[in-house]
Formats: sequence, C-alpha cells, structure tokens
Amino acid sequence: MSDRELYCDTCEGVVLFEAPPCADGHGADCPELVCTGCGAAVLIATFAFRAPRLGRRRGTTRPPHRRAA
Repeated sequence: MSDRELYCDTCEGVVLFEAPPCADGHGADCPELVCTGCGAAVLIATFAFRAPRLGRRRGTTRPPHRRAA
C-alpha cells in the first residue's frame, strides 16, 4: 500500500490517504485512494491532451469576399 497526505472534504483537513489493494494491477500507482480518517474514497486521474494545431483551417484558401459600396 502507498500513502499520501491530501485534503479531505469530509474531514475538512489534510489527512493520510492510502491506496487499497488494487485488483486492476496498478500496484502503488493505483488512482483510487481512501481517507484513513473517515473512509472517503477519491479517484486521482490524469489526462493527456494533444496540443491544438495552429495551422490554417480548411476552406480558407480563397480570398475574402468583397462587397461593392
């Protein structure tokens, strides 16, 4: 089991959280953590986003439309 100190909303303070035995095979890197004070569970998730493409949009290769005055 791994443990960390995090803020618990239920306990209203920083408490020790530990990862329970993981059935999914994550080991010490399991994203599920349990508060040792009250038993509240949290899920720590990280997301990887691709950088947006800053190239030209499709369909904008023609010159802008000009109106007569």
